Amino acid sequence: MTKNNFFERFKPKEDKFFPLLDQMADAIIAASNLITECVQAKSHNEAVEYFKKIKEQERLADKLQNQIFDELNNTFITPFDREDINNLSSTMDDVIDYINSCAKRIMLYSPKAMPESATQLAQLVRESALCLDKAIGELNVLKKSPQKITEYSNKLAELEHKADDVYEHFLINLFENETDAIEVIKLKDILHELERATDAAETVGKIIKTIIVKYA
Repeated sequence: MTKNNFFERFKPKEDKFFPLLDQMADAIIAASNLITECVQAKSHNEAVEYFKKIKEQERLADKLQNQIFDELNNTFITPFDREDINNLSSTMDDVIDYINSCAKRIMLYSPKAMPESATQLAQLVRESALCLDKAIGELNVLKKSPQKITEYSNKLAELEHKADDVYEHFLINLFENETDAIEVIKLKDILHELERATDAAETVGKIIKTIIVKYA
């Protein structure tokens, strides 16, 4: 290792971590936009195409998370605790994993009809993705202005609560009105993945709040 390379390890790497996290947030937005259309797919073939596009974004997020992990191993000084950065990227990856899982189930199960609750949950996933993106965009100025990022983190919790309500009402309606047991299983499983995506997005907000307490 040359002398310059040795000292390079001791420089903070904001220029590495923040862009990678931003790119992960962009992938989540892209996947969330696609899932809002996937839940309204008119045919199995259309659902397959949406799944393929979402899978591309999920693979991109995996690649970015691996890059972040590599940077954590190769950087001596990081902008935040390594554990916090790793948890943040891992949980962001969970969000897109659940979106991908939902699309995969729609493709595999081919339900007879998707309920309105699926559209509502998909929209809440998209709102969560947009809010998450704004929160991640504020990380690099966290120490100067923590107010906005705190607001975004609180908003993620609000959206998760809304998603819980939608999912609970969906379940009540499903069990009361759907007589086909197979369809009950299919729809419950599909919509649960959307609800889990909002759970993961809320967890991203909680991790960010932990970072705020430590560094703001």
